[in-house]
Formats: sequence, structure tokens, C-alpha cells
Amino acid sequence: MIMERKSESLREAYGNELVSLGKRDPNVVVLDADLSSSTKTGIFGKEFPDRFFNMGISEQSMVTAAAGLALSGKKVFASTFAVFLMRTYEQIRQSVCYNNIDVKFVTTHAGITVGEDGATHQIIEDIGVMAGLPHMSVIVPVDAIETRSVLRYVHDETVTPYYIRLTREKFPVLNNPDYEYVPRKSVTFKDGSDLTIIGCGVMVSFALRAAEELKNKGIDARVINMSSIKPMDRSAVVKAAMETGRILTVEEHSIYNGLGSRVAEIVSEEYPVLVHRMGMKDTFGKSGRSWELFDYFHLGVPDIVRNAELLFRKEKNFESIT
Repeated sequence: MIMERKSESLREAYGNELVSLGKRDPNVVVLDADLSSSTKTGIFGKEFPDRFFNMGISEQSMVTAAAGLALSGKKVFASTFAVFLMRTYEQIRQSVCYNNIDVKFVTTHAGITVGEDGATHQIIEDIGVMAGLPHMSVIVPVDAIETRSVLRYVHDETVTPYYIRLTREKFPVLNNPDYEYVPRKSVTFKDGSDLTIIGCGVMVSFALRAAEELKNKGIDARVINMSSIKPMDRSAVVKAAMETGRILTVEEHSIYNGLGSRVAEIVSEEYPVLVHRMGMKDTFGKSGRSWELFDYFHLGVPDIVRNAELLFRKEKNFESIT
């Protein structure tokens, strides 16, 4: 049974897993843009100083250097804050994705959980930016356990570009210790028959808490962790549409071109049902305490419960309400 345990830092899990990968693979190299103490790549740097490159405040140079190292046969991990990686879109497109090479971009401090750093640092459109690039895969781990497993998978099994989105805050641990990431596969944390809540990142833990409240209201909600945004587990989305008739998506990201948009695309193509997207609505973030911002932007557990109730009250399919 999957249970919520203590909270752990995803970025610390990243830094420690890099060391584990570095110990068994001398080709692993890590690049950072002067933020290694925050991204936790500094843990790798202390262990393997000859394979760690601090590129300074020059993210474009970091990306092009990463591309060159990958083309020379290295297993490259490049990190900075998610918002700063967006400065390098052209370099990622032209040097990495166009050549379809083995560079893994692992960013931290994504979303509104950046907190007091405010709107300028709270990137909420990065999933859409990265998912739109040919050859780029996008993963948003749900907890520290999945983060470690994803890193092992992308190192061991892939030679193509990846964007892995981590955050500043610690997240509740939802997976069992023996969990292993499977590409293109979602995880159903709770089954249900009345509606499906599909989330990624910290919003999955919110969804599970909301599902418990909905259960007390007589609504049986399915909860799915959709950590792989691209490619997405289409079969799980279609199955949810067919079996529950209603889908609510929840994400710490803009509702435009994120998890919700991709789910809606699949549903519209495969099995049209009602889909409601919860996320940031065409707005920038705001400086404030991380967890208080979820309530401010109506993304907290009570908001998920309210939206699920509204969705449940609607008819099961479009035909019956036209």
C-alpha cells in the first residue's frame, strides 16, 4: 500500500543520486550555472571535482558546453533554476534537441513553491516550453524516491534529451522504497469510479488528501500520478475517461500547454468527456510563503475538493448536456 510518509527534498535526492551514478560511471559529468549549493550539484562537485564544471552566470555557455561533452561521449547532467534555463531556449533547441543528444537538464526551484523569491523566479510555463521541443522528454517527479529512480533510468536507459523538473520545497514521500520508474507509465495511487484526478509533482499529494475528503462526501475519486508529461501515458488517460467519465487535472504550472492541456488533447482525440484544468490561470506568481501561495491561487486541497464536486455534479458526457 502506498502511504504518505515524511517529506524529503527532491533536489537533495538529486545531488546524492548524482554521486551514486558518478561512482559507477566515470563518464558522468555535471554542469551548473553558479547555483550548485542550491541545486545540490555541489554534492557531486565535492566528490568528483574533475568532472564538475561551474559555468558561472552563463547559462547559454553551459548548454553549448553540455552539448559538446555529450557529443564526445559523456553522460551529461546540467542544472540551474528552472527560470534561468529558459534563457537558453535557442541553445537547447539548436545544439541539443536538433542533434538529439544525451543531455539531461535537471532544474530546481520550479513553480510557485519558490515562495518569497516572487514572480520573477516562479517559472510556471517551463513544462510547455520544453515539451514543445522535438526529441525532448519531460518528467515531473512526485517525490524524492521517484526522483532517484528517474535519474537512474535516464542514465542507464536513454541517450536523448530530458527535462526533469524539481522544486525548492520538500515534498511528501508517497512511493514505497522499492518503487522503480517505468517510462510512459503513470501510477494510480488511489482507484475510484466517480471521477479521476490526474496530477504531477506536489499536487498529487494534495489530490490524495482531497480524495479522502471527497470520500466522506460520497464521491469516489481516482488519483493518478502523471509524472511523465511527455511522452504521456495515453492509455491511462483514456481508461480514466471511459471508466469515470470526468477528469480533473491539477498542476503547479500554467493551465496553458501543461499537464492539463495534454490530457485534454488526448481525451478530445480518443474519448471525449468533461475535463477541468486546475493550475495557474494566465498569471504570474507572487511573493509569499510557498504553501500559502497555493491557497492564494486557489490550488489548495479545499479548492481541489470544490472543483471535483462541481465536476461531479455535471453530466457524465458532453452528449447529455447539449
